[in-house]
Amino acid sequence: MGLLDKIGVGRLREGLARTRNGLFGAVTRILTGSAKVDEKLLQGMEESLIAADVGAGTAAEIIQVLRDRSKKEFLPEAAALLPLLKEEIARRLTVSGLPAEEPPAPPFVLPAARPFVILVVGINGVGKTTTIGKLAHRYTQQGYRVMIAAADTFRAAANEQLGIWAKRAGAEIVQQKQGADPAAVAFDAVTAAAARGLDVVIVDTAGRLHTRTNLMEELRKIHRVIGRHTPSAPHEVLLVIDASTGQNGMQQASQFGSIAGVTGLVLTKLDGTAKGGIVLAITRELGIPVRYIGVGERIDDLQPFDPQQFVEALFEE
Repeated sequence: MGLLDKIGVGRLREGLARTRNGLFGAVTRILTGSAKVDEKLLQGMEESLIAADVGAGTAAEIIQVLRDRSKKEFLPEAAALLPLLKEEIARRLTVSGLPAEEPPAPPFVLPAARPFVILVVGINGVGKTTTIGKLAHRYTQQGYRVMIAAADTFRAAANEQLGIWAKRAGAEIVQQKQGADPAAVAFDAVTAAAARGLDVVIVDTAGRLHTRTNLMEELRKIHRVIGRHTPSAPHEVLLVIDASTGQNGMQQASQFGSIAGVTGLVLTKLDGTAKGGIVLAITRELGIPVRYIGVGERIDDLQPFDPQQFVEALFEE
């Protein structure tokens, strides 16, 4: 493991401290504090997983697997369940059977399509602008030339914030006056990026409640207009979710997925919540892979999501 990888893993562990020390830590304490595997132990584990926002269905599935394996493999010691639990969680965090045209998993290696268009969606206050800035930084650090499309034309502050992030990341930006057609901004950015031979276009969108039909239809229009320039675009639709929203994130993922064709998730503010289990719930219920997780405020605190590393950081003592 290289130095940068080690730094990333260290920040992941640091960022997941609240989740690890809180409700997932409760699972670890149950296992290490019990001498034998019995029904009381398993029920306590299931309750702790549900409290961590893993979801009742997913928690029940995991505990049933542990119940069956403990009997089949004759595991009398409670501590022996921990590696099995980690294995089951990691397995459920890996989305299989994705179409071949899905973009590759991080770290930030692009397919042949140029420009590679990323549409970023989500409700207000989840950290879309920060995520876009950090994502642009990641790509420019890999040597790609990046353009940001400021298609949130409703908030004047949004353009200003994106401009600051673009400068920090070394990315170009396309902006229009407040109140301009967001779809037109996105189209102009993709057109300009193609003409200049740029590698990546990241399209910001206005925060919108998933229950507002008119705003969701506008998002559908942005998606459609981008496709008029490049039929395969957008190549990635990232839904940004605040990890602390818990099970409400499920509703957001479902609604945005049906309108915008979400291909991946960005889970932000994991460093500020003890309920990191929502990652598992969304992956299991909707089959949408987590692409990145936000574990801090620094520009390089947007981490590529690795299920195995995530699980190890959750249960590390």
